[in-house]
Amino acid sequence: MVTEEIAPPVRARVAVTVAFTVHGLIGVTWVPRIPQIKENLGLGEGAMGVALLGAPVGVAIAVRFTGSLVARLGSRTTTLLGGFAGALSLIPLGLAWNLGALLFALLLFGAALGVMDVAMNAQGVAVERDYGRPLMSGMHGWFSIGTLVAALVGSAAAHAHVPVAAHLPAATVVLAVVLLVGCRNLLDRSADLVPEAPPAATGGDPPGPARRWLLLTLGIIGLCSFVGEGAMADWSAIYLRENLGTGPGTAGLGFAGCAVAMTLGRLTGDRVVARFGPVRVMRAGSLLAAGGLALGLAAHDPVAAVAGFTLFGLGVAVVAPVTFSAAGNVPGVPAATGISRVTAIGYGGLLGGPPVIGFVAQGVGLGWALAVPVALVGLIFLLAPAAATAGG
Repeated sequence: MVTEEIAPPVRARVAVTVAFTVHGLIGVTWVPRIPQIKENLGLGEGAMGVALLGAPVGVAIAVRFTGSLVARLGSRTTTLLGGFAGALSLIPLGLAWNLGALLFALLLFGAALGVMDVAMNAQGVAVERDYGRPLMSGMHGWFSIGTLVAALVGSAAAHAHVPVAAHLPAATVVLAVVLLVGCRNLLDRSADLVPEAPPAATGGDPPGPARRWLLLTLGIIGLCSFVGEGAMADWSAIYLRENLGTGPGTAGLGFAGCAVAMTLGRLTGDRVVARFGPVRVMRAGSLLAAGGLALGLAAHDPVAAVAGFTLFGLGVAVVAPVTFSAAGNVPGVPAATGISRVTAIGYGGLLGGPPVIGFVAQGVGLGWALAVPVALVGLIFLLAPAAATAGG
């Protein structure tokens, strides 16, 4: 009897974790092949930069209507549709014949991943509710593992001179099978019920303006974190190489340290959030990220800078999982709707953050420009109470 009661949420948790992992795999599978795609199409840096805007623009467009799509189809069906569409969209990336075809393929690719992102996070929130404790951080940790595995496999394929037009379709087949088999136990439509305020709450559900303000605040928290994540990915190596004079191999350690620390922080974050609460953990993380990065930049030393980038990754590790969990548990708001609204704001940081850092760097230098993420993660300390509903 006990086994029968425990098994369904366990199977659902495994299924959602597989979905997060597959999302990471799909998103990065093609990344190691970018140089070959650029070479095959004869694109310059500027043209390739235009093409690369396709994926984030596709994500930004898709997340705005995914809440309505989930309301119509359910988060289970939407997760699967987004996953299969994302896997299939790898094929035209490898077959693109010019800049326009590649840009269009990346728009579809980003849109599919955006749909899957919102829907699988809604599933994750539902599983958290069933368990009654934080789980989202670990799920996002498996997403990070998926990105790492995809990067390694893609790099191996490139090293072995496997044609892009063969590698990406093969990956599509593998990913579709994993999705079909691993995600068959996702929760049904009952997972998409609108969360209600607890009985002890005064006044029941918060009014509409209060809910909108809460979601806006959570979106700003996400934006503050994602600006920093984008800056670490796009600018940390340049800072180490051009500002501190490190070699090409050392320059990559900044983002590597950030990514590894973020993954480890997410894989262990659920227990920390369960013990200390989402608000305390988010505040402590914001101080660690801001302080670590600020000290690393102020030292003007490569070792200190890498340490600062690493501490930044550890500090913001749980911000996105906790923010999405809170957005999915706003009383009176469907999980997918809350997550889609927060994601639409937050992902603006990934899209617009790195260019803003570059613009500021032109005026004051990259070292001072990287103080922007320091200030923004510091702002998370003040906004953290909005995440009080996180954790199931």
